[in-house]
Amino acid sequence: MAQLIRKEDALEYHEKGRPGKIEVVPTKETKTQRDLALAYSPGVAEPCMEIHANPEDVYRYTAKGNLVAVISNGTAVLGLGDIGPLASKPVMEGKGLLFKIYADIDVFDIELNVRDIDDFVKVVKALEPTFGGINLEDIKAPECFEIETRLKQELNIPIMHDDQHGTAIISGAALLNAIEIVKKNLSDVKIVISGAGASAISCCKIYLALGAKVENMYMFDSKGLITKSRTDLDEYKKQFAQDAKSMDLQEAMRDADVFIGLSKKNLVTQDMVRSMTKRPIVFALANPDPEITYEEAMAARPDVIMATGRSDYPNQVNNVLGFPYIFRGALDVRAGSINEEMKLAAVKALAALAKEPVPDIVNVAYNNTTLIYGPTYIIPKPMDPRLLVRVSTAVARAAMESGVARKPITDWNEYEAELNRRLGSDDNLLKYIINKAKQAPKRVVFAEAENIKILKAAQIAKDEGIAIPILLGNKERIDALILENGLHLDGVEIIDPKSEAADMKRCEYGEAFFEKRKRRGYNLYEAKKAMRERTYFGCMMVNGGEADAMISGLTRKYPDTIKPALEIIGMSGGAKRVAGMYIMLTKKGPLFFADTTLNFNPTEDELIDITLLTANVVGSFNIKPRIAMLSYSNFGSSLSPEAELVRNAVARIKEAHPELVIDGEMQPGVAFNKELLKENYPFSDLVNESPNVLIFPNLAAGNIAYHLLQEVGGAEAVGPILLGLRKPVYVLQLGSTVRQIVNIIALSVVEAQVKGE
Repeated sequence: MAQLIRKEDALEYHEKGRPGKIEVVPTKETKTQRDLALAYSPGVAEPCMEIHANPEDVYRYTAKGNLVAVISNGTAVLGLGDIGPLASKPVMEGKGLLFKIYADIDVFDIELNVRDIDDFVKVVKALEPTFGGINLEDIKAPECFEIETRLKQELNIPIMHDDQHGTAIISGAALLNAIEIVKKNLSDVKIVISGAGASAISCCKIYLALGAKVENMYMFDSKGLITKSRTDLDEYKKQFAQDAKSMDLQEAMRDADVFIGLSKKNLVTQDMVRSMTKRPIVFALANPDPEITYEEAMAARPDVIMATGRSDYPNQVNNVLGFPYIFRGALDVRAGSINEEMKLAAVKALAALAKEPVPDIVNVAYNNTTLIYGPTYIIPKPMDPRLLVRVSTAVARAAMESGVARKPITDWNEYEAELNRRLGSDDNLLKYIINKAKQAPKRVVFAEAENIKILKAAQIAKDEGIAIPILLGNKERIDALILENGLHLDGVEIIDPKSEAADMKRCEYGEAFFEKRKRRGYNLYEAKKAMRERTYFGCMMVNGGEADAMISGLTRKYPDTIKPALEIIGMSGGAKRVAGMYIMLTKKGPLFFADTTLNFNPTEDELIDITLLTANVVGSFNIKPRIAMLSYSNFGSSLSPEAELVRNAVARIKEAHPELVIDGEMQPGVAFNKELLKENYPFSDLVNESPNVLIFPNLAAGNIAYHLLQEVGGAEAVGPILLGLRKPVYVLQLGSTVRQIVNIIALSVVEAQVKGE
């Protein structure tokens, strides 16, 4: 499904909080006067003198080795054209963000008010001492060719113009696999190229390096086929000039094996695709609209292997598959350049990865039961967690083998482990949850729909295909809020439990509730009256199958929402109690905290139940739970009843569930300190892997811990999640943001999916 992005949402995203998308964060302690004296004067003089004596020490004492400049003059921005350096800044910040989230590379974006080639080269050359690498971006052809060539000659750090080489590398991998699938030889196929800019020229150079023949390439620019008889060609186009008569695109595509589109939309017709040879390959890569749509190409030739630049169709040629990992590998071996060998290594690594079994997290992300190497899967998906290791390692090896590496890697196993640690192995949890929700959206009823945050979250959930919202509240007030705030919730069901229109349903729900609770403190009048309350009404909708999940609590006290859920929904079959859990999204991956909301001072039995409920939910996210049972005591260091309670719970869980990775009682500082564990408690189950599930000895400890980590530690909290209910009911934190509400919606849908199965 195509991503629906509204103008107001995009502007709000860039403007909210701290404007822009990036910031600089200190990596060393800065809290005391001594810290500052070490960071600046007088301590900073020491690394300065070391670098002065040995320039290579700059990589040892500064951030240069992990710092890339994204540099543009804004002359060829995305599909926007020549909009200038100032207007290009949001794009360059975005590129920096991608470097960080995909490869943990820090970026300064630099927009130059420079058009002259000599001036551009002079400015960038002067920046070399600052950066470990330079990513040139959105510079128009043919100037970009000379700029990159000169900088590569004059600088001794990795440099790449991603608009040229990014598409070339990714499409090269896709072409290798497509040619293999159709059982043809790259040296024999006829290739028609629409476009002769930086990207097209670079693509063709890569194809030549992979085995294609220049005499089989027919390249078109805005004036037609590039032939040797033309007198208007620059040196870059001349190398692809054909010794042939002039012809139009339609004529060239007759009997062509491959079409590569790097031009503009609607240049290719269905008849052109029909005229191609058996099992044609069409890469229509113009963005945002391809030269021919996926639907048109497939309708014309069901045997076509089709790729586009779009994420809503198979075989997306996306530059993010390349540049973060190419620079990662180049930086890690301190390469003096990004050469052809390194680019080809990336091509082959991507092509090879597409042939391997696809992890579940990728299948879920792209709403596919099983992605399998073939016509609709010829290149890996951007969310594939294996890309960082596979491509970066291949590039680093190629740099070493081609002689441009100045810091060779000696232990490849350790290097791969380091790459995995950079982003956290479970970094994609939130993406996984949201994408799994999109696979089968469920009906989510909102008990507080007269709140603008709820309405905004409901719109996002509807737009993104995460959920089907049902709004409870006064219809006039809700409609007024929608209109006043320019929201788009057309077609969404609105129910007012207090209205006359809901009389029959209220009566039906009241009688059903009375049957449930008639011997537990409710008479029939009270049961029917309770249905005027939206939380009771919403829970009855979920209980009766008219909705799949309910969300409330944004403006209500926690007990006011949990009480109806317990009375109406009740506990699931195997559960002995209900518990509360938060997912804390940290830089090192997600942590699961329990119990943080419900059980004040759990007994030994209750602590065991809470632990097993939590482990079960963590496992449902395709994450292996590694559980630390926390205390102020470490493995018997205290004989107090509180510590003994946790210790006994651990022993009983280990005996009943030997498959679980669990240990305790232990302090958090010990649980996360591998060296301390190895030195003092080498017997621990957690000695090799840090915990991802923390079970607290009481509610106060759990609640305080998650609040501290959220407010002081900068972690993002997702929850609370109620464990043990028969059907999903979620109670929002007081003051939850729209983003937090959307996360809860996705969680509620995923839980509804699991419980529906």
